[in-house]
Amino acid sequence: MLLNTIKMKIFSMPSLIAILLLSTAIVSCKKDDPEFQQENMATLSIEFDNIVGGQNLVLDNSTYTNSSGEKYTVNLLKYFISNIKVTKANGDEYTVPQDSSYFLINEADPETRFAKVNVPEGEYTQLTFTLGVDSLRNTMDISKRTGVLDPAGEMAEGMYWTWNSGYIFFKMEGSSDAAPADPTGQHKFRYHIGGFGGYDAPTINNIKTITIDLTQGGVPKVRSGREANIHLMVDISKVFSGNTTLSIAANPTVMFSAFSVNIADNYAAMFHHDHTEN
Repeated sequence: MLLNTIKMKIFSMPSLIAILLLSTAIVSCKKDDPEFQQENMATLSIEFDNIVGGQNLVLDNSTYTNSSGEKYTVNLLKYFISNIKVTKANGDEYTVPQDSSYFLINEADPETRFAKVNVPEGEYTQLTFTLGVDSLRNTMDISKRTGVLDPAGEMAEGMYWTWNSGYIFFKMEGSSDAAPADPTGQHKFRYHIGGFGGYDAPTINNIKTITIDLTQGGVPKVRSGREANIHLMVDISKVFSGNTTLSIAANPTVMFSAFSVNIADNYAAMFHHDHTEN
């Protein structure tokens, strides 16, 4: 009896060690699994579809009427989108790495209307982004401002004030009989809005954070192997209306001035979620 008990103990000890080693191996395998360590990433597209009221924006050839009753034509429209973040229904947020989160929307180039980013798979009920370029990137060494942020690059042409060392966040130019004639006899309006509250202009900060509820137009269902697209309508008629009614006759040219804050407050309301394509 005693001999059998001793044999059982001798047999049980190695068996116990083997079981422990096997368990450790299984746990280690789970920790090394890529799916265990990080979420699967997939493409999310955000479409910026520029309109004027209920009409499609057409450069150069279409005439529109603003809230002051002034007729105008748009010749140029560009604006920066940056710092994209998405939020799930449970409150989980994902912020796109900043170096991958700068886009220049140019109405003259249809390919720029889509901002495409990688986010974890899932369903998102809220989209947040910045209209403009944040103060950190505005003051960063020029070597770290590449792609659409390269002031000397083709994409950002005309979107950087070299004299003021800052980006133009929103640029719209056009013609209107309401504007006074310039030396060439043309009736032009020009709105070049920037200003990040930096050391040289602490009172002007036109960076705008836009948050959009996606639940009414359909939440994007981000999955690997397919591309969800958040279709935003961007109504530039809002530039002329909102907290401030903008008259071309009274303000044909607005650049780096205190009045630019009023225009920035207006255009922050341009964005509306129309629908989502999954």
